[in-house]
Amino acid sequence: MRKILIIEDNKELREELKILLNNNDYEAEYLEKFDNVISDMIDANADMVLLDINLPGMNGDGILKSFRKQSDTPVIMVTSKNTEMDEVICMSLGADDFVTKPYNPTLLLLHIDAVFKRYGGGNSDVLKYEQISVDLGRGTLNANGDVIELSKNELGIISFLIKNKGKIVSRDEIINYLWDSEEFVDDNTLTVNINRLRKKLEECGMTDMIKTKRGQGYLLP
Repeated sequence: MRKILIIEDNKELREELKILLNNNDYEAEYLEKFDNVISDMIDANADMVLLDINLPGMNGDGILKSFRKQSDTPVIMVTSKNTEMDEVICMSLGADDFVTKPYNPTLLLLHIDAVFKRYGGGNSDVLKYEQISVDLGRGTLNANGDVIELSKNELGIISFLIKNKGKIVSRDEIINYLWDSEEFVDDNTLTVNINRLRKKLEECGMTDMIKTKRGQGYLLP
C-alpha cells in the first residue's frame, strides 16, 4: 500500500483527503504542525507528497525547492490559485503535477495514479483479494493494516492464486508458472513456500485463506 503524506493547513480538507485516499487503497497521513515541514517530509518516508502551495507563514514553492535538494519523492502541488504562472513555477521547481482546489476527487486520484505510473508503478501493480492487497512492485502483502515482506516464490504463488481466484489450480500449474518467472521450483520447494505463505497470512489474521483440495491443488474461494 503506497503511502501519501498530506501537507494542508485546512483541517477539514486534510481530513477529507485522508479519508478519500484511505478508501482508495492508499495509506494516508498528514502533518498537523508546520514548524519543521522539510524534516517531517523526509522522516515520513512517503511514496508521494500532496503539498499545499499556501501554508501558515511559509510558501509551498520554497518548501518544494528545499525538499528537492534532499529527495526525489513525487510531489503534487495543491493550490486554490489557477494560473499558468503558478503551474510553471511549481513544475520548474520540481513538482510532478499541479492540482487546483476545489478539486474533483476522481480527477485527483487519476493525477496521483498517473504520477505513480511514471515512477514505475501505479495501482495497476496491486492485486486485491478480500482484505488483502499484494504490491507486485514492492513484493509486499497488506492484510488488515499489516505489511508483510514476501519472497519471490511466495509473491508468485499468491499472485497466481489471486489471478485464478474461484478456480482450483494444481501444484503443477503453480510450478510451471514459477518456472516461467525463471524461479527454480520443485515439488518440495513448493510445499515449503506454501507453508511459509500460509504462516505469514495467519500472522495477520487471514487463517485458512488458501484452501487445499486433496488430489487437485489449491483454491482461493
